[in-house]
Order: sequence, then C-alpha cells, then structure tokens
Amino acid sequence: MENKNIATNRQARFNYSILESLEAGIALTGTEVKSIRNGKVSLNESFARIDGREIFVYNMHIAPYEFGNINNPDAMRPRKLLLHRAQIRKLTSETSTKHLALIPLKFYFKDGLVKMELALAKGKKTYDKRESIKKRESDREIKRRLSS
Repeated sequence: MENKNIATNRQARFNYSILESLEAGIALTGTEVKSIRNGKVSLNESFARIDGREIFVYNMHIAPYEFGNINNPDAMRPRKLLLHRAQIRKLTSETSTKHLALIPLKFYFKDGLVKMELALAKGKKTYDKRESIKKRESDREIKRRLSS
C-alpha cells in the first residue's frame, strides 16, 4: 500500500539542519483520526520533547472533528509518540549530549495507520538561513536559463 502524505512541516528544513529521521507511530483518539483523514492537521511550530521514558509532540494542531460530540479532545493537546525503548534511549542521549531538537517533518498514513516522520535536527543560525536562500535563488535562476 502506498503512503498518503497528510501534512508537512515546510519551515523545518529551512530552520533546522536535519541530521537523522525516523518513523514513529502516534497515539490518537478516533475522532482525531477522522479529522486527520479530512486533512485538518497542522505541524507548524510543533516539536517533540522527551518526558521520562516517553516522547510527546507539542503544538501540533488537529482540528476537532466536525461531526464529533462534546467529548472531542483538545486540538493542541500533547500526543504520545510510539517508539521502541531502544529508539527512545538513543534519542535521549543524542538530544542531551549534542543539544539537538526533535522536530516533526511529515504526517502520513501507512497501511491505514497514522505515522509521523520525526527528525533529529540542529537549529540553523541566521547566516545559514541566508545561505539556503541564496542557493535556492541561484538554482531557480539556473533552471530558468536552461529552460528558455
């Protein structure tokens, strides 16, 4: 079965240098999954944090399901990521020793299950961001000249 992309964090690759990424499951309620199937999810400004032996995603917005009832969960509640214990241990050591961040990159369906691509990333400095913009502009200019 093919992966169906739901949402991407477009600012993540601009604001962070991605060092490594991995796939994680996510604990959701039924109405949240229905809302996600309708594409009502946003990863902007979301991040993951390690709390004890678990990893949670914060600032991820899943709109309340429009046909749900009053028991719909909060749209911005922290959501638990489902990872193996060894993966959590590795991420804990990487983030604490190298001062890295855990950033969600993508949200997608894989074989009917909701998955998230989680990245181990290092924040870019302002001059790094300027370099990215310059490179993107020059690549566009080269493509434009080649096509005409």
